[in-house]
Amino acid sequence: MSDMIQQLGAVLAQRKQADAESSYVASLYAGGMEKILKKVGEETAEFIMAATAGSEEQIVYEAADVWFHMLVALAQRDIPAERVIEELQRRFGLSGHAEKAGRSA
Repeated sequence: MSDMIQQLGAVLAQRKQADAESSYVASLYAGGMEKILKKVGEETAEFIMAATAGSEEQIVYEAADVWFHMLVALAQRDIPAERVIEELQRRFGLSGHAEKAGRSA
């Protein structure tokens, strides 16, 4: 899975240099973080609807859309997706309650 995330990260980085007319991702970047986060919100709402009443195929499709647009948001801020994977690894095996209690406000 990490290889796919790395490959996608490389493509997202390349799209920063692309023409907004020729690339969907470049058009998101051109619209700034506000446009990107609007798409994250829209895709998240679609995921919620699919998870509530959709088929497994619909749920997976919408989850992919959410993940993709979140990766675009991370790339916009020059945060590698691997940082999120590292954070998930840090939390692995840690009680959710303990992790939450250990956060700084």
